[in-house]
Amino acid sequence: MIRNKHKDRLFRFIFGNEERKDITLSLYNALNGTNYTNPDDIEVNTLDDAIYMSMKNDLSFIISDTVNVYEHQSTYNPNMPLRLLEYTTALYEKILKQKKVNKYGSSLIRLPTPKLVVFYNGEAEADDKIILRLSDSYTGNKPPDIEVSVTMYNINFGHNQDIMNQCLPLEGYAWFVCEYRRLSVIMKPEEAVRRIISNMPEQYRLKELLQANQAEVMDMWLTEYDEKETMQMFKEEGRTEGRAEGRAEGKIEGDHDARISICLNLLKEGMDPPVISRLTGIREEEIRKLSV
Repeated sequence: MIRNKHKDRLFRFIFGNEERKDITLSLYNALNGTNYTNPDDIEVNTLDDAIYMSMKNDLSFIISDTVNVYEHQSTYNPNMPLRLLEYTTALYEKILKQKKVNKYGSSLIRLPTPKLVVFYNGEAEADDKIILRLSDSYTGNKPPDIEVSVTMYNINFGHNQDIMNQCLPLEGYAWFVCEYRRLSVIMKPEEAVRRIISNMPEQYRLKELLQANQAEVMDMWLTEYDEKETMQMFKEEGRTEGRAEGRAEGKIEGDHDARISICLNLLKEGMDPPVISRLTGIREEEIRKLSV
């Protein structure tokens, strides 16, 4: 079963596009203190959900013998080490298939070193840099045989200024989000996005890109923001012993594709299929197929 294609997010549109590897390279250099100048040094290998039906990460690429797995989060999620471990495992499987390598053979397989990063821009306060570890989830006291470390950067506007100075498109994205939060309380969402794109400072090197794709940017951002608000609404209504309560007045409305997109995001947030079914009106069997 090939699931409905997950609509791209603005972060992925800017930083994860094969045609804009120069922006991806700028982000990599800013995080790693490197000065690569050739975008062709990057081999984008982001998981394709038409093949990896239960997974689609925001951005992954290989450069200089490292596989870099980047995720963007607007809510703090302490389970990112587990999720990025799953993504990395799937990426390694993809690499082995592409190279036609036999992992059951007697020769040692050389793998690119994983570098796992989360970009956080939620409204809850967070330090500029936090290390999340899979071992924090373990219940036992013995030293673990598996550890996964993820570096989470706060990319809200005004944070991690050294990185922002080295990757101006990242600062431009942070400025976009900050401006939307400010303007969306005093004007309609569509008007706010148009105003932001029109007023974006040229120094961020994003204005021309966003203007040339304004309709797509508008669609991506408003869909993303609506889904985030929907998920937050249900989170605020509470989950008792792991179960969320649906609203008494009914289910989420919208066409089937829009509700499927919400289902995918709720699954990503860890919500149980029966609860998602009650909230969206999508059959539980269909939701479980999305998570296979």
